[in-house]
Amino acid sequence: MLDRVACGVLPPKHHVALRDEHGALRYEECVTRAGFDGPYSILYHVHRPQELEPAPSRYAAASVTTIGSPGSSELLRRHYRTGDLAVGDAPIDSRVPLFTSSDVTVWVLRPRASDASYFINGDGDELFFVRSGSGSVRSVFGDLRFHSGDYVCIPKGTLYRIVWEGPAGDVLLVECLRGVGIPKQWRNELGQLRMDAPYCHRDFRRPEFVGPLDEAVRDVIVKRGGRYHGFRSRHSPLDVVGWDGAVYPWAFPILQFQPRVGAVHLPPTVHGTFEAGGVLVSSFVPRPLDFHPDAIACPYPHASVDVDEAIYYVSGNFSSRNGIEPGSITLHPRGVPHGPHPGRYEAGVGATRTEEVAVMLDCFSPLSPTTAAAEIEDTAYERGISGD
Repeated sequence: MLDRVACGVLPPKHHVALRDEHGALRYEECVTRAGFDGPYSILYHVHRPQELEPAPSRYAAASVTTIGSPGSSELLRRHYRTGDLAVGDAPIDSRVPLFTSSDVTVWVLRPRASDASYFINGDGDELFFVRSGSGSVRSVFGDLRFHSGDYVCIPKGTLYRIVWEGPAGDVLLVECLRGVGIPKQWRNELGQLRMDAPYCHRDFRRPEFVGPLDEAVRDVIVKRGGRYHGFRSRHSPLDVVGWDGAVYPWAFPILQFQPRVGAVHLPPTVHGTFEAGGVLVSSFVPRPLDFHPDAIACPYPHASVDVDEAIYYVSGNFSSRNGIEPGSITLHPRGVPHGPHPGRYEAGVGATRTEEVAVMLDCFSPLSPTTAAAEIEDTAYERGISGD
């Protein structure tokens, strides 16, 4: 949840009549979380927002139940090269699932065109990270611009489509089944971001509201229960004349994250940027390194006993890994120690700065790779860790 926003035409109080200049009644829609106990937004439509009729769709038979179990019982540290995936078409067509758990599904997209249908995810919040590419999230809340290096969060239940611009891009998607928010330690008792938080409210971008938009797009795809369901709207779904509330899409540039630095190496939780149910999302950005004269700046080996750690490498030279490229994803499972590749720990002595950019997921429910992940796995990675 971010700040409350108010846009467009609103009545003086919620749940009271709003009429146009001709006396026609507007239709109030409440978008709520946690039933009616959590954050919410209220939108006012020209038409009834519930007028979605079931319709045939080429997406109706598609299903994320194709996500498979691990390809072997071996507890291995793994590396996947997402650049080996084929470039897709529209974002909704380009989603390739790589890992799944009871809390999240992690996807990679390589889109090059705009969505021809609207989409509603009824299963979870969607947290995108745009490694390359640009465009807009066009939703009932307005247009939200995004660029390379942006996180983009779309709350569960939001009707939207992605308007892609330019050449093909690379996008990480973390589908969070239990919501996305700001870590509690970065907020004060009023919910405001603390002054010592690694970002401020001004760093977040909200949708630009322009009022009703009559697009020719009428098809709506709803994801629920791991399946896609087809609907068709009688009118343009973008018929909102005004809205207010604290639930809406937003964007955050990763380079606006303000990193922490200590005399010696700090635990990766200091880079925590967003939290979801069962997942901590952290941002590694360019920064000075530890300043104790004998500090080892490279991350220390550690036994991951409570979380599976996945890292999406964006740019720069990541200090602890060999053979990593932009778009790489490493997955280090709980139960077996992991740490820097041979020579990396030793080289960390005396290092003063890193230019790395990466997104890390600490997942408290075990991640299972998919059959799609197996097709892009670097099977030599485990041998590189042990020094063979």
